Amino acid sequence: MKKVKLGEICDVRDGTHDSPTYIETGYPLVTSKNIVDSKLDLSAVNYISLNDYKKINERSKVDSGDIIMPMIGTIGNPYLVGEFTEFAIKNVALIKFNREQINNKYIFYFLNSEKFKKYIVENNRGGTQKFLSLKDIRNMEINFVSLEEQKEIVDRLDKVSSLIEKRKTQFEKLDQLIKSRFIEMFGAPTITDKNKSYKPMTSICEIIDGDRGKNYPKQEEFYENGYCLFLNAKNVTSNGFDFTNCMFITKDKDELLRKGKLNRGDVVLTTRGTIGNLAYYSDDVLFDNVRINSGMVILRMNHEVIDEIFFIEQFKLQLAEIKEKIASGSAQPQLPISTMNKIQMLVPKISKQIDFANFAEQIDKSKLAIQKSIDKLETLKKSLMQQYFG
Repeated sequence: MKKVKLGEICDVRDGTHDSPTYIETGYPLVTSKNIVDSKLDLSAVNYISLNDYKKINERSKVDSGDIIMPMIGTIGNPYLVGEFTEFAIKNVALIKFNREQINNKYIFYFLNSEKFKKYIVENNRGGTQKFLSLKDIRNMEINFVSLEEQKEIVDRLDKVSSLIEKRKTQFEKLDQLIKSRFIEMFGAPTITDKNKSYKPMTSICEIIDGDRGKNYPKQEEFYENGYCLFLNAKNVTSNGFDFTNCMFITKDKDELLRKGKLNRGDVVLTTRGTIGNLAYYSDDVLFDNVRINSGMVILRMNHEVIDEIFFIEQFKLQLAEIKEKIASGSAQPQLPISTMNKIQMLVPKISKQIDFANFAEQIDKSKLAIQKSIDKLETLKKSLMQQYFG
């Protein structure tokens, strides 16, 4: 195995630097914003004329099997071009291959590796708005092996990636099953439905803010281990709690804080930035002492009228409408406590809620098993990527 620069084995160029006139319909002009999660997203693309399209393609024609990658913003988000190639590119790197030497998916996987992500950080020329020059892309070092070895590596990574996608699809189907059962039992919980009985969210649960006073922990007061888990934004996801990255405060610090400590059975709701992520602090959570940060609230249910699981699944179904009608702020969306009384929640008989919650909990057990499988596969893939690309 030897190391070579990407520019020595691939033709690396970029798209136009000009600003062609946009028209209503025509040929898509792909920029960084149109490459999302390594896929081509043309939902908000601008269009150019045939003449501009031909002019750009004289310099940087995109063909099937090429790789295009943002040079500004979300770098390290490569797209392996499929059959659709009738678009031009601007401020996007274009990587072409000698197919007798290079397997394009081998390069694609490299551009998704931790090594490349680290390279971006080390060579970022744009401050907060990341920028990687064409020269830097050409100078990236990559482990160069024979075409046969490249194919073997790609096959292994493809198999693991395929299994991960299958597990994610299974997870999504189970999630959809819970939603379907909710609608089957209670109907769609839309805020505008006047034929159902609703109650303000503030009348069915206590909404508890965290302590944001003088004792709020400073950066140097967080530790990798400790007495009390202090939740961060990564801990509360669209799929519940994720404790991959945790930070803790000491017992002394915990005792200085007033509001914001969880009791078993509480629900955590994110209210700043990513609005509407929910996590249930059940007996299964291993941490006995947990506090929320300033971008969350605790929802403590009135168990005589509402079940936690029923609440969570209903809130998820209402989330898009809640964001549209209630969430405030554009640069940093927020859901203040003062506006939560505008959220109307469907409240059927508690016995019927519990029937639904029992069903959802059984499905959640299957989801948990699938998530563990996904985590193992992700760990395996990361290990393989480290082995192949360093």
